[in-house]
Amino acid sequence: MEKYVNEQSTDGNVKIADDVIAKIAIVAASHVDGVYYPSKDLMSGVADVAGKLGVRTPARGVKVAVGEGEGVIDLSLSIEYGKNILDICNEVQEKVKESVENMTGLSVVEVNVHVVGISNPSSELVAKA
Repeated sequence: MEKYVNEQSTDGNVKIADDVIAKIAIVAASHVDGVYYPSKDLMSGVADVAGKLGVRTPARGVKVAVGEGEGVIDLSLSIEYGKNILDICNEVQEKVKESVENMTGLSVVEVNVHVVGISNPSSELVAKA
């Protein structure tokens, strides 16, 4: 069952799917230096297989929980080797919160960042939890 942020106005309803919020979070996080996501080839391969099976693929590594005008976002990501993990995670939290709030009007009460790996952008994944 797909969930939505539902906003009513005098002109009608606006519904924003959780997947849209998740994608906003991914784009915002990806603009932080040192954040690493799996290769686009891998992601497109997963999406192709899922599409052939008739399955929608939610934004990978992101979980969104929305209540009455408030939301919590959980992000799982890898950090580039040699970068300061805490600084990067703090910046991700700020950028995701700002982007989601500005684009949706939703009040983001938490952005939880789960570091699941360390990567070296010039080679394959170095370590994965």
